[in-house]
Amino acid sequence: MRDFALSALHEPPFPSRCHPAADEVAAQSVAWVRGFGLVKNQSGLLRLAGAHASELAGRACPEASPAGLRLLTDLINWLFVVDDACDDDGLGAAPTLLAPTLAALLGVLDRHGDPDAPAPTDAGPMGLALHDLCRRARGRGRPAHLMRLVSQLREYLLALLWEAANRERQRVPGVAEYVQMRRHTGGVRPSFTVTDLARPSLLRPDQRATPALTALDALATDLVCWCNDVFSYGKERGVTPEAHNLVTTIAGETGQDESAALNAAASRFNAALASYAERDAALSAGADEGMRAFLDTRRDWIRATYDWSRAASRYA
Repeated sequence: MRDFALSALHEPPFPSRCHPAADEVAAQSVAWVRGFGLVKNQSGLLRLAGAHASELAGRACPEASPAGLRLLTDLINWLFVVDDACDDDGLGAAPTLLAPTLAALLGVLDRHGDPDAPAPTDAGPMGLALHDLCRRARGRGRPAHLMRLVSQLREYLLALLWEAANRERQRVPGVAEYVQMRRHTGGVRPSFTVTDLARPSLLRPDQRATPALTALDALATDLVCWCNDVFSYGKERGVTPEAHNLVTTIAGETGQDESAALNAAASRFNAALASYAERDAALSAGADEGMRAFLDTRRDWIRATYDWSRAASRYA
C-alpha cells in the first residue's frame, strides 16, 4: 500500500526539513514513556519505537527549542499509546469499555496543568503523563494556547467514543461524517497547538479567528489525516471491523471496489493539496511575522506527515 500512496499522492510542494536534535529527543522521550509506565512490555516498546515519534515531531517542528521539540514528541508518543490501546488492544471496542478511562482523563484535563495539584494517581499512567504534558504546556506562559490545547484534547478523547460506538455496531460512517470526526480523532489539532507553542512568534487574536485562517487550518488537518489514511490503509483493512479510514468510508458510501476507493481518496487529497497551496499563497502575501510562523507550521506538518509516512513501520 505504501507503493500506491507514493505513486498516487502528490508530494507536498513545501521544503523537507528536520530538527537537528530529533535523535537526541527520541531517547529522552522513550525514557519519559517508560518513566510513566505508559508501555509495560517489550513488544509495546518495540511498537512505539517503530512509530518514530521524534522524527515526525522533528520534521513538523524543525525550528523549535529543544524543550518545545520534547513536548511535541512526548505528546505524539502519548497519542500513539492511546490510539494503540483503543485500536489494537481492545480498549476502544465498545463505549462502555472506554468510558471509565476517558472520564479519568477528562478529569485530568480539568486541572489545566495546575502545578500545585496532587498527582492524579487514580487516572493511571495515561492520566499521569497527560497531567505532565499539560503542566509543561502551562509553563510555556501562553494561557490562550493552554486553553486551546485542553479543549482540543477533550475533543480528541470524546471523539474516541464515537469510534468505539461504530466498532461495537460494526458501522461504517458516511464520508462527510467521517471527514468531520477525523479532524478530532486524529489528534492533529492538539499537535498543531503544541507546535505553535514552540515558536516565538504568535498570531494576533483577531487573525486567529478570521474565516480564511480557520478554513486553512481545517484543510491542513484534513491533509494530515487523509495522507495518514492512504498510507495506513494496507494495515487497517486487515482489522475487523475497522471502518475509520477515508478509503473504507468512500467504498461504503459509493459502493466502489477497493481500487476505485483508493484512487478516490488519493484524488481527494491531491485536490485539497492544490487548494491549500492557493489559499496559503493568498495569506502569505503581506503576512506579518506571526502569520508567517503560523503558515510555516502548517506547511511543515503537511510535509512532515508525507515524509514520515514513507518510512514509518507503524503503518507497514
